[in-house]
Amino acid sequence: MAISLKERVLSCVGAVLGLLFSSWLCHEVLGSGSPWLIAPMGASAVLMFALPASPLAQPWSIIGGNLISALIGVTCATWFGHDAWVAVLAGGLAIAAMFTLRCLHPPGGAVALTAVLAGPEVAQLGYHFALYPVGLNSIGLLLIALLFNNALRRQYPYRPLEQGNVHGTRDPLPRDRLGFISADLDAVLEARGELLDISREDLEEILLQTELRSYQRRVGEVFCGDIMSRDVRTLGPDDRLVDAQASLHQYRLTAMPVVNLQGELLGMLGLHDLLQASTEAPDVASSMRHPVATCHADWPVTYLVQMFTEADVHVVPVIDEERRVVGIVSQSDLLAAMFRMSLQASAVTSAGS
Repeated sequence: MAISLKERVLSCVGAVLGLLFSSWLCHEVLGSGSPWLIAPMGASAVLMFALPASPLAQPWSIIGGNLISALIGVTCATWFGHDAWVAVLAGGLAIAAMFTLRCLHPPGGAVALTAVLAGPEVAQLGYHFALYPVGLNSIGLLLIALLFNNALRRQYPYRPLEQGNVHGTRDPLPRDRLGFISADLDAVLEARGELLDISREDLEEILLQTELRSYQRRVGEVFCGDIMSRDVRTLGPDDRLVDAQASLHQYRLTAMPVVNLQGELLGMLGLHDLLQASTEAPDVASSMRHPVATCHADWPVTYLVQMFTEADVHVVPVIDEERRVVGIVSQSDLLAAMFRMSLQASAVTSAGS
């Protein structure tokens, strides 16, 4: 797996902090008379800090999976004893329960086995074992996971981006009208009939990005700087809205970048923004959109496809490292570039045959 050294180190640090806090919490609540930490929590920590986007690492999976598995393990041990076959039964029942309640969490299977095989110290706890240490350990890990992952700008709990039609119609997104569609992916997943440790939305996004890279490889590298307009008409934040409207009309533009005196991008003002502007709005700064989608001159143009087809974006400013506007790319620019790239690819194919 291509995981950066930084991500590996941060995952390790997060797991250490989570396990330390969980054991400390149990010690403070229970004292030294009960176990502070059980082994399956190490596996939970791997999921929560190394794979926070996994469906198996989400809060309900952790709390529900561990607690339900603990209750099943204690019940089996109470009724049938502490033999190996009882642990096997508890593990199987725990998996079935987690599937049913949609809280599948692999360490839950280990929690069920621990409730049966861990020895007299755990057996004496009875059903309290589900509350402590299992419940306290799970809550402690979850609290640190919420703080740590979000501090690092990892979205946790993980929520896939909603990708609906911005115009409010039932039509699919433009990029989904060719190539595979969501129904194709659903049919393949249903035919496989097995659980994948990745959300359906993330899998679809990975496949779409693979399609874009494949197209880029076939037609060659064309960059945003190659197709952008360099003589960019801009607005200032203090410009009057009536003057901005006149500029849009004069140059026949749908939107214009708003920049400061140093040329740094502050936002975008378009015709739609003017229609929504309050009659009391004095200047451009009060009605412009910010933040806005941007790109860099050295980005392949295929990166723009997703911007134009998934969001209410019609023009994208091209900025440098200091956020100064150096150009702008419109949907028309991208369409012309893609058409030219397709012609070149067809010519190469014809020459080769």
